[in-house]
Amino acid sequence: MPEPWNTFAEGDNLDVIRTLPASSVDLVYIDPPYNTGSTFAYLDRFADHAAWVTMMRPRLQEARRVLADTGAIFVSIDDKEAAHLRLLLDEVFGEACFLAQVVVNLNPKGRQLGNGFATSHEYLLVYARDARLCALDASSPDLVVEADFPLVADDGRRYRRLPLRNTNKKFNPLTAPTLHFAIWGDPDTGAVRTAPFDGAVEIKPVFGDGSPAVWRWSRPRIDERPDDLVCRRVRGVAGDRVDVFQRDWRHPVGGRRKKLRTIWLAEEVGSTDTAVAELKELVGKVFESPKPTGLVRRILETMPDDARVLDFFAGSGTTGHAVALANAADGGRRTCLSVNSAEPVRPGSHADLAGYRTVADVTRARLRAVAERIGGGFTES
Repeated sequence: MPEPWNTFAEGDNLDVIRTLPASSVDLVYIDPPYNTGSTFAYLDRFADHAAWVTMMRPRLQEARRVLADTGAIFVSIDDKEAAHLRLLLDEVFGEACFLAQVVVNLNPKGRQLGNGFATSHEYLLVYARDARLCALDASSPDLVVEADFPLVADDGRRYRRLPLRNTNKKFNPLTAPTLHFAIWGDPDTGAVRTAPFDGAVEIKPVFGDGSPAVWRWSRPRIDERPDDLVCRRVRGVAGDRVDVFQRDWRHPVGGRRKKLRTIWLAEEVGSTDTAVAELKELVGKVFESPKPTGLVRRILETMPDDARVLDFFAGSGTTGHAVALANAADGGRRTCLSVNSAEPVRPGSHADLAGYRTVADVTRARLRAVAERIGGGFTES
């Protein structure tokens, strides 16, 4: 029998994590309590920053222990604790393992209650277990759009032109001498070769100001892929010249991904409103501000499709739901362990009125509903 996609553990998250073997997890995503006292799931027991950090430190230390060397951790947080959490993660994981601080636009309209600014974002802090070995790929196929590739080849394939010369001045004939060489091209036919041919002119790599540059491709690579290059006349600072460009195809062999920006818009990953609707469809309106599955699915896309995922502040179970959706979409073999305590829900809250007595009851109900509708199975540990 294959391992169930979703497993749920009820109990104190620190106690549960301590039972997990070292290096047994590839990805941790958590959405810890934000020390506001405003959500039903957690009363504000952490009255100041120091107490909140004291609560978080051992949990993050255990998270680091259970992460594989290739693993990464993503932590959602708001303005109130972002600075303290950043320092704490630097302490636990090391400053060198910091990967990103992403702005997530979960409330496009902005929070209209209270005084001051209409807050429309939270943060996502990203750290590697070991930055040198981390498997995280900060890119996504969903960001690649046709408009990025405005040109069309005779066979109908879309592409864009990229300079074959390296535009970074750190790479020049002194730092990369083997990539500074002449090639030959015919600007009328577009043909490019590493050896002279009829109608061709000699072309050396130069920057826009005419200073010597280097190519991005070696001679052997140019010989292997001459049809992916094109020679054209261009206008430079010193007048017209001939230059060489790469045809960068929309659909290369192996697929294409685009680097993730550090601002994630609600239209890309969902919002608090869409998250409430997702949860309501499965178990009713029981959380005021759950995370959208689109946010977690984008996180999952950065890691291999067989990642072992851990969420030890599981809340409504968004992470497990997102894992099931991702597996169903791409055939992946991700698994998720969701952990939540038997913390009583707030009297009179939506969850209480819906008949749920503890936060764990909500998590369990959602993951069971996910298994029934999407598949992948569900078990409790």
